[in-house]
Amino acid sequence: MAEAKAERIPGFATLSIHAGARPDPTTGARATPIYQTTSYVFDDVDHAAALFGLQTFGNIYTRIGNPTCAVLEERVAALEGGTAGVAVASGHAAQVLVMHALMRPGDEFIASNKLYGGSINQFNHAFKNFGWNVVWADPDDIASFERAVSSKTRAIFIESIANPGGVITDIEAVAQIAHKAGVPLIVDNTLATPYFCKPIDFGADIVVHSLTKFLGGHGNSIGGIIVDAGTFNWSRDRKYPMLCEPRPEYHGIILHETFGNFAFAIACRVLGLRDIGPALSPFNAFLILTGIETLPLRMQRHSDNAIAVAQWLSAHPKVAWVSCPGLPGDKYYKLAQKYVPKGIGAVFTFGLKGGYDAGVKVVSNVKLFSHLANIGDTRSLIIHPASTTHRQLSDAQKIEAGAGPDVVRLSIGLEDKEDIIADLEQALEAA
Repeated sequence: MAEAKAERIPGFATLSIHAGARPDPTTGARATPIYQTTSYVFDDVDHAAALFGLQTFGNIYTRIGNPTCAVLEERVAALEGGTAGVAVASGHAAQVLVMHALMRPGDEFIASNKLYGGSINQFNHAFKNFGWNVVWADPDDIASFERAVSSKTRAIFIESIANPGGVITDIEAVAQIAHKAGVPLIVDNTLATPYFCKPIDFGADIVVHSLTKFLGGHGNSIGGIIVDAGTFNWSRDRKYPMLCEPRPEYHGIILHETFGNFAFAIACRVLGLRDIGPALSPFNAFLILTGIETLPLRMQRHSDNAIAVAQWLSAHPKVAWVSCPGLPGDKYYKLAQKYVPKGIGAVFTFGLKGGYDAGVKVVSNVKLFSHLANIGDTRSLIIHPASTTHRQLSDAQKIEAGAGPDVVRLSIGLEDKEDIIADLEQALEAA
């Protein structure tokens, strides 16, 4: 008797289009419909009771889950190699729900000091209102993460590619420190996307994204997502009561015992999303799903354009330096070859010899580029972080985050690279 063939695992482009999606069973619609509804009819009282008691899966209320959002969750989880996803209203909301499931007042988490300025602000200030305390470490000094570990540590948080500086973090090395300490590694994979990097392959236990950026890709929808890798033992050291102790809201269910390798995603949904409430709009989920269908095509073009622009800037007389890990000789080039070998994405920074004033003039004189506070659009975007996104930080924090006074951040779009370069050329001349 012939041996049965192993089931084929679809490739990345195929998953980007098909994962989680099926023709609508009622209408036969091929595209995932927008289920623009607040609530759902129960079969009977027993069905309702089973849903509310977590004894069966299904829809109750769109604040907790929605069929359009469910396709998005399954698709991103498949692309990242995780067990389950939870879609939420924004990347910041994803970070709140993750920490809500892990932290109690007085607990600590360690974070890379090379992060998006909004995350630095959220961790330094908003999270303190919950009693969640951040301890900063430097990804250029991996040992600093280990030195920061204490009995209060409950997680380590890094970005795979840091925004705005293009810093590539040694995910595997930080994961080893996290697991030695008995805590999960959380990786924000927004800039790389799973097309360039899958942090779970290098030891990440939780992945978060701002869906607003490259996964959606068109600058039209705000959203966030949490992906559970299914790799962490939440019961081992009894550090995580939300997951390893009986939940009174659900008649004493222990989430890790009941749901195993997707227990963290369940906790974020039924303990976080249910009560804190940052639900993703089904319409936004639909737009982001549409964006993901072209993710591999877009990301490769973004990266190819970005490297071409970085090479051109490197030779410009008004440019002091370029921080782009795709350039040989860059500080992070070697790490880029390991973690993002297909490309470095769209975002990088450069410094102007004229400092702060020159940065302001360049962003004021572009024509093709849009001067705005976003990344991950089809359009090329530019910003001077020191005067905008990182303005709330001290000068020392700005420099530490890769947003010093001379820094200009680019998010290179999908236009013809010759047109992108021409616009930067005239803006630099005007400065």
